[in-house]
Amino acid sequence: MAELAAQRDYYGQGALIWLDADTLIRQKTGGAKSLDDFARAFFGINDGSYVTVTYSFDDIVRALNGVLPYDWTTFLKTRLDSAGIPAPLDGIRRGGYRLVYVDKESDYTKSSEHVHKLTNLLYSLGVIIDHTGAVSEVLWDGPAFNAGVTVGSQIVAVNGVAYDSDDLKDAITNAKGSHASVQLLLKRGDRYATCTVNWHGGLRYPHLERIAGTQPLLDDLLKPRQ
Repeated sequence: MAELAAQRDYYGQGALIWLDADTLIRQKTGGAKSLDDFARAFFGINDGSYVTVTYSFDDIVRALNGVLPYDWTTFLKTRLDSAGIPAPLDGIRRGGYRLVYVDKESDYTKSSEHVHKLTNLLYSLGVIIDHTGAVSEVLWDGPAFNAGVTVGSQIVAVNGVAYDSDDLKDAITNAKGSHASVQLLLKRGDRYATCTVNWHGGLRYPHLERIAGTQPLLDDLLKPRQ
């Protein structure tokens, strides 16, 4: 759980920004260059030295322009300094895929749930629950958050029945497209409370879906290095 607690959204968003840059470079150079070329130019200096080398924003822009002349200043500042804009998904789309949500877990999600012994409902109810029924993460402004569910709460029952992760998933599925809600009986210390979670979108898990007729640049990025 310590690994999950250490996750922050800016790490994931940072990776999406660099994926955006990588696929842009690959597209505009016909696959001749990639972010690897930037990494070699930017990090591959003073080989063998242990002396810390500081850098500025302009140094990053200069190194990127050395790989592909482009308005990298605007590219980076728009994605780094602008608030309230959607996640930068251009790298995924340019890579030949689109982000979709379906009601079945991906193999990655199944594996993560098994390894960490948790139930990830972040994209539906907006919570992650450990194997004991304790809420370990609550999505800000998500359905559970708005219902008053807090981190550390223990889910005792779902719709009046003792908590079970599969039963909770069934309750979410049964509430899809209906007026039914998911009733959670929570224990917080020595107090109990019932929270009504109004979510009618069913189970949702992120998947990448191939965009027909596009070049799979993401596949090229994920190929093993020689």
